[in-house]
Amino acid sequence: MDTATTRWTQATVHPDLWVDEGDDPRETGVTGADERSVLADYLRRYRLTLEMKCADLDAEQLARRSVPPSTLSLLGLVRHMADVERSWFRRTLAGQDVAPLYWTDDSRDEDFDGARPDDAVVREAWAAWRTEVAFAEEFLAGSPDLGATAEHHGKPLPYRDVLVHMVEEYARHCGHADLLRECIDGRVGQ
Repeated sequence: MDTATTRWTQATVHPDLWVDEGDDPRETGVTGADERSVLADYLRRYRLTLEMKCADLDAEQLARRSVPPSTLSLLGLVRHMADVERSWFRRTLAGQDVAPLYWTDDSRDEDFDGARPDDAVVREAWAAWRTEVAFAEEFLAGSPDLGATAEHHGKPLPYRDVLVHMVEEYARHCGHADLLRECIDGRVGQ
């Protein structure tokens, strides 16, 4: 476990939270001065939030399903977000012809269905997610302004729309992660 993750699990004021207020790694003290920095910072914060919600859990806990018949789990969310990052940044914005990570002709929900309590599955999911996040960050750092467009379903799609959608996607799924984590060990949203 890395130092940041260890710190996330050691709140002293409110033990059911991840960090004490002054130690929150999502808070940089820097205020965005333009659209790009504001959107990029919101996306960074939500990515970190997903990591925090999964911190210090074993494979069984990460793969634990919410309520039957749902296949929703924290591990499934990590896998899902790896595929979402890949789809929007590699396939749509960069125009790469790459296959989805977990969607197949037989299962559009393999990201959740394949989230098994297995250490190798957990390692692979985090590696895929980190690879896709790194690609997205590098792509955006070298991209033109957010008004630039990529083709999506035959129509121009501004880069800014993808960034806003990614913030929305993470926000929704971090809400799911809050509830999943609270069911596992009582840790609550922060």
